[in-house]
Amino acid sequence: MNRETVVAEALDLLDDVGLENVSTRQLAKRLGVEQPSLYYHFKTKKDLLAAMAEAAMAPHARAALPEPGDDWRSWFVDNSRSFRRTLLMRRDGARLHAGSTPTGDLDRIRRKMTFLVASGVPERQAQMAMLAASRFTVGCVLEEQADADAPNAEGLPDDVPALDHEAAFEAGLALILGGLEQHTTAPDAAH
Repeated sequence: MNRETVVAEALDLLDDVGLENVSTRQLAKRLGVEQPSLYYHFKTKKDLLAAMAEAAMAPHARAALPEPGDDWRSWFVDNSRSFRRTLLMRRDGARLHAGSTPTGDLDRIRRKMTFLVASGVPERQAQMAMLAASRFTVGCVLEEQADADAPNAEGLPDDVPALDHEAAFEAGLALILGGLEQHTTAPDAAH
């Protein structure tokens, strides 16, 4: 048993039982080990959850970084969509990610920021837009995943349509992008 095996099994447990039901006792049972042996790899459950969050974000962390000459607007939207897709890959993915610190991703974040600034987005606005898009995405996925676990939306009044989570996400993302475009110095910022 190694650290990667523990994290992979913990993520499978997450998918099976949900975040609130993940326990080191259940994880040890699934791995066929005694609970204290998990502490060899993770000193606390918080450490385990941080490793799970990092591993769950691997698909987004492997997404292509922007290249000079890429359209920053397209990249910004694609980056947020990639983040959303990754959060949705795991049951309670947004809850697992919320509050985690992307320490393993700092170089990638710096490269993304450098790209936005080189594309004419002022540094402060680039930082705030990336933060806003990230938190917006996590919030959208939190709601979507909560709805997936909730009973059917039956009983809603006829004039209240069911929420299309993807359409709502895209609309909000367009608003964030539109606001960011108002602050850019790039000559092609206006459409």
